[in-house]
This record gives sequence, C-alpha cells and structure tokens, in this order.
Amino acid sequence: GGEEPGTEIKMVTAVVRPDKLGAVKQALVEINAPSLTVTNVSGRGSQPAKKGQWRGEEFTVDLHQKVKIEIVVADIPADEVAEAISEAAKTGEPGDGKVFIMPVEDALQVRTGTRGPEAV
Repeated sequence: GGEEPGTEIKMVTAVVRPDKLGAVKQALVEINAPSLTVTNVSGRGSQPAKKGQWRGEEFTVDLHQKVKIEIVVADIPADEVAEAISEAAKTGEPGDGKVFIMPVEDALQVRTGTRGPEAV
C-alpha cells in the first residue's frame, strides 16, 4: 500500500515584496523549479500602516502591495522550494512575507489529459 516515493504533489504559495520577485525567480531557476504563477495582491500583516497625503487630505495605507507566487511540485521537495523563496525574499524587516506548503489532491494537464505527478 501507499504511494511510491516522489509521487506526492504539493503547492508552495508565497506572498512577498514585489521588489524581491526577481531574486525569487532566480533562486527557483537555481533549484530547477522555474515554473510559477505570479499575481499582484494587497495585504496586511505585522507590517505597520503608513500615513500619506493626497490632495491635501491625510490618509492611512494599511494594505501593502505584494506578489503572490504559486508553484506546484512533484519531483522537487516542497521544503527545498520554500527555503529557496524564503532566502531570496528575506530583508529582515517586517513585511517580508510568508510561505505556505499545501498538499494537492490531483493535477490534470489540460492539453494532454495526463493526471497526477506527470501532469505537473
């Protein structure tokens, strides 16, 4: 019983500073995990709100611009991907982001109909 080693599919999702995207992409290429999806997002965490002015009115910016990176892996350890993202995105300041690792039940490649780890 059980699955063969290396057949587990995982999704690594990271929310990081937009200016760190280039470094994260380079780190992923170096560990042979270049496939990714990137989305521009806004969010709030432990990073403090900032005060600003627009047309003479003061306002608070409490949602910060981030990028969300999603990577699905089957043949590369998800922990290795998460570590590469973490190292590349780190500045040591509040607001560096988070990395999450989640199991993926199945994958289906639209073009070929292939399912499972081979579809990744």
